[in-house]
Amino acid sequence: MASRLRSPWILLLPSIVLMTALFGWPLVQGVFTAFRDGQGFTIANWQRLFDDPYFFASLRNTLLLIVIVVPIQLVLAIAMALLLQARPKFAGGHFYLWCLPLAISELAAGLVWLSIFGNRGYLNSLLVSLGLSHDGVQWLNYQNTGTMLLAVVLAEIWRATALVFVIVVAGVQMIPRDYDEAAQVFGAKFWQRLRHVTLPMLGPSLQVALILRTILALQAFAVAQALTGRDFPLLVGETYQWYSNLQNPGVASAVSLVVLAISLGTAVFYLRTVRQPKGAR
Repeated sequence: MASRLRSPWILLLPSIVLMTALFGWPLVQGVFTAFRDGQGFTIANWQRLFDDPYFFASLRNTLLLIVIVVPIQLVLAIAMALLLQARPKFAGGHFYLWCLPLAISELAAGLVWLSIFGNRGYLNSLLVSLGLSHDGVQWLNYQNTGTMLLAVVLAEIWRATALVFVIVVAGVQMIPRDYDEAAQVFGAKFWQRLRHVTLPMLGPSLQVALILRTILALQAFAVAQALTGRDFPLLVGETYQWYSNLQNPGVASAVSLVVLAISLGTAVFYLRTVRQPKGAR
């Protein structure tokens, strides 16, 4: 009996050691760095962080990015997955075309959208050629916070919707067709089947997609850096600024702990609110 109880832990031991080495120890080090200086325990790093005007701007911009981008990407991914389920012509081509942005790095995606929204970019060239603007629009000017947010949002939607799409497609394929066919027999319309059959059955996939996408949105950096520099600060960008440019790992660790707290909070929220119906297990 004792050997049976020990055997699962023996099998899990390599994974536990690996997770501890890759995540546990760096987390402990980050907490110590955020609350210590050369003389011992301190909250000076946090005071300096909260006195920095870029911190609250980066926190606001990051939360705005999550609130705007994640729901839009989820809706688009569900719509594309349902369209793919209808098996249109060249369905495989649609799938690979929609997944193409996954092969493009964040920095490259930012540079692509910089060529669109730049002062001499394609969008301004189009506006001038159509006579809608004389000199173009300063989309990425530091005074135009709204247009900077628009550019970053569009770049993130274009770049990362494919990730949510792949997860949702896998979830849709796991739903037995019997449920949808039974609902059709009882006269349920498309929107009724979507609301009462498809979305509840997609609960586990939506959980995974929302958690991963929110965490990745919290880590957004290269796209905004390529488009706006520090004129549109984000939390991970501030971590980079404090660690690399300002040479202050204590404050950088404090910012990273804020990102971790938001990540854990949103993950718990999704796990509690997005659930699979008990009878579907």
